[in-house]
Amino acid sequence: MIVPVLGIMVPIVSVIGAFIMVVYLRKYENAERMAMIERGVDPTLFTQKKQGVSPGTLRAALLFIGAGIGLLIAYFLDRQYDMAEVGYFSMIFIFGGLGLGAAYLVEDRKFRAQHNNNQ
Repeated sequence: MIVPVLGIMVPIVSVIGAFIMVVYLRKYENAERMAMIERGVDPTLFTQKKQGVSPGTLRAALLFIGAGIGLLIAYFLDRQYDMAEVGYFSMIFIFGGLGLGAAYLVEDRKFRAQHNNNQ
């Protein structure tokens, strides 16, 4: 395939795919709520907002911090030792994984503290 055609097709297909994904997510969310109502379960139980910062935000923040640190270290290693592009990808994955591990530890510590306070 010609490169300019791919340059135009990729954004179009990705936007259409994202739209279809949102439509189907809303459709199945509605079907799930209807099934809950039919069984007598209160659907507002799952839609109540929690207090504070969501764990997804912490997870994403630490992932991006780790990926940024990985890129920075890969840049320094590339300048110092003239490494190939593999160094960039490996550092992103290593430090991104460390960021996700740190997010897990923080969330686990917070969960245990809340669990101990409730008892």
